[in-house]
Order: sequence, then C-alpha cells, then structure tokens
Amino acid sequence: MSRLARRTQAYPTALRLYVIADLHPRVSPLEMFLEQAIAGGTGMFQLRDKNAGDAELVAAGRRCVEVCRRAGVPCIINDRLDIALACGADGVHLGQDDLSPVDARRIAGDDFLIGLSTHSPEQIAAAGELPVDYIGVGPVYPTPTKEGRPAVGLDLVRYAAGHARQPFVAIGGIDPSNAGQVAKAGAHGIAVLRWVSQAAQPREAAAALLRAMDAAGHTAPANAGASG
Repeated sequence: MSRLARRTQAYPTALRLYVIADLHPRVSPLEMFLEQAIAGGTGMFQLRDKNAGDAELVAAGRRCVEVCRRAGVPCIINDRLDIALACGADGVHLGQDDLSPVDARRIAGDDFLIGLSTHSPEQIAAAGELPVDYIGVGPVYPTPTKEGRPAVGLDLVRYAAGHARQPFVAIGGIDPSNAGQVAKAGAHGIAVLRWVSQAAQPREAAAALLRAMDAAGHTAPANAGASG
C-alpha cells in the first residue's frame, strides 16, 4: 500500500479533488473557506502562497492542518519543506526547480507525502524513479497561476494515464466546463485553485467539479495508489 493510501485510508477519494488556495481566498477567514471546501468534497488541500512571509505561512499552515486533521483530509504545503515540517503538515508539493524529492524524503522520512509537478513526458518518466507519492500534470489549460508556462493540453494527461508510475492529478485552468474532458483523458484526480478559492460558495464550487467528473463516468484506476 502506498504512503498516500496509508495516510488517507480513502484513496482514490483523497486525490480525486485536490484544492489549492493562498492565505486570502474569497471566503474568509481561511479556516471557514477550508471547512466549506471540504464539505463540498475536497479530499486533499494545499496551501500555496508565494508572497507570504515565513511566520505568516507557518501560522496559517497550522490552522489549516487543524481543520484538515479533523476532517481526515491531508494538508500539503507548496514548495517549502521547512514550513511543512514546522506547521505539522502531512506533506509538501515540490516544483521541478525546488528541493530534490530525494533530499526531501531523506529529511522528512517515510511517513510524509511528497508531490511533484511535471510538465512533459520526460519529467513524468523521471518522476517514476523518484520517492514521490503523486505527481501533478499540467498546466492542462492556460492559467494565470502558471504565468509563462504554456498549456500542455489533454495529450499530456493521456500520456500520464498510460505511463505515470504514481497516481496523478491534472492541474491548470480546470473548471466544471472541462473537468469531464480531463477525467475522460484518464486523470486520477484534478487540482484546482481559482475555481474554488475565488468562489463565493466554495462548497458548491467543489461539488460542481465532482458532478462534472461523475457525469463523465470518472473512476480512478484501482491500482492508482500502488506506487511508493
């Protein structure tokens, strides 16, 4: 059983809808937003804020961890392993230019979730040799949160569905209008930021994504959590 499965006891539900937010979602305070997003079906949460200071990130991260732990939802910190460890998060999500997953695993130990962003077939293949629990694939569609990075389209999602050794979430510009297409392309789950974090009703925004995936007949492969 993978680390992801052991930590959540609910895979693939956990990775099916992975919500990302900064410290200032439309609904505030952050804890209220998170509670509503989880009520709508969010199975995994990532705190991602490129502009916050370290002390602010740790304080917010601790509040998110508390909410997530009560709900049985993994709480992940973007980029910063030090912040993730300081606030007691379940894991860290790394980019291609961040700390190596090998070093992160050495520091954090085995009972810690590590995710990795990938943007090409080569990076997906390389991730298969690394101690990561899941990968992000994208950006599938254009998104301002990945400024300067071109959209990869559904072809890379299809490639990951046939070649990725870890479970993966598709990310980038996903909303209810295209979530079904992403699901049909073979994504184990979807990761979203703006659609939920900027919604006036995060619970309904999250639920709408899941309905779109359900309408497309989405089911995660039974062996999606086998790696790790």
